[in-house]
Amino acid sequence: MNRRQLGKTGEQIAADYLSQNGYTILEKNFRSGRFGEIDIIAEEGSCICFIEVKTRTSDLFGAPSEAVDRNKRQKIRSLALIYLKQKRMGEREIRFDVVEIIARNIKGEIVPEKINLIRGAF
Repeated sequence: MNRRQLGKTGEQIAADYLSQNGYTILEKNFRSGRFGEIDIIAEEGSCICFIEVKTRTSDLFGAPSEAVDRNKRQKIRSLALIYLKQKRMGEREIRFDVVEIIARNIKGEIVPEKINLIRGAF
């Protein structure tokens, strides 16, 4: 399984996990222009959450969330503003979360071993 497949599988695992934990998924893989994408946009209570998902097969090189560097955070913030404007959401409470997933590839199937939701990660 390549990195792109691992990432897409991790995003689905994260969306399922978030749904089971009180989030309402509004959108997946939101893109606009040259900024990249937001993996998941969800609502928790009255808060709109912009969620980056990082999936790894080990934490040997550090926590998955460490890959969300300053440049990536700025792109997500810019996309969040575009999303809010496009959807005419006006003044809403927002938050930026990260979901870290450590998973194993067992006979071609990605099995999550650890899921860590970091609310207000940045």
